[in-house]
Amino acid sequence: MTKPSARIREEIARLQEQLKRAESREAERIGRIALKAGIGDLSIDEGDLQRAFLDLVRRFRRARLAVNAWGREAAADAPAASSFLTGAAQSNIGEG
Repeated sequence: MTKPSARIREEIARLQEQLKRAESREAERIGRIALKAGIGDLSIDEGDLQRAFLDLVRRFRRARLAVNAWGREAAADAPAASSFLTGAAQSNIGEG
């Protein structure tokens, strides 16, 4: 039995509200972390900041893929994970 279109629209509206709340929680979490790291004190063009975040996401994803590919114990030996960890240790983020 199929659902009537009105019921599907209600479900979509409910899911859109859930998505909005989830995105707000995520934005607040990321914002708090960014402020703790000192990003709020820097004068950065929004496009540059977004590119930096995209680079950060790529680094974390490569590290996660390395962990999944080699197992948690071998993650430190994985090239992507070790370059991520090395880059993070050498970062000047928050200094200034």
